Amino acid sequence: MKVVLQRAYNASVEVGEEVVGKIDHGFVALVGVTQQDTDVDVDYLVNKTVNLRVFEDEEGKMNLSLKDVGGSVLSISQFTLYGDTRKGRRPNFMNAAKPEDAEKLYQQFNEKLQAEGIHVETGAFGEMMNVSLTNNGPVTMIIDSEDRNKKK
Repeated sequence: MKVVLQRAYNASVEVGEEVVGKIDHGFVALVGVTQQDTDVDVDYLVNKTVNLRVFEDEEGKMNLSLKDVGGSVLSISQFTLYGDTRKGRRPNFMNAAKPEDAEKLYQQFNEKLQAEGIHVETGAFGEMMNVSLTNNGPVTMIIDSEDRNKKK
């Protein structure tokens, strides 16, 4: 499982002409699920998302977490994070989880963020969405649950 976190002053997502999710401060989380992912991957990414210290303290240093600053998450499902572009010019999405499996883990990710006290807004799974944000920094982090097993 992968999540791309973009620190944002504000963000929103539209499906068609309707705004379906909006936050004022926190992360835009682009969430991708692969075939091998489990609850363990969800837990790893939730822990990183809420505790990663990338928000500025009073001295301007990235020392505070999403929890510390009372931030929100705009969570967007993003199967294209598992697009393989090594061969040819058309991405191969064979590593992305099947939609029914991906949606289950994506929903768990959002529910577990909420259980941590984080306000979560979402797009619409499987729909074409327009995401707008004012990136803060910019600060963008890519977190891959596969990394939890790698030695430092």
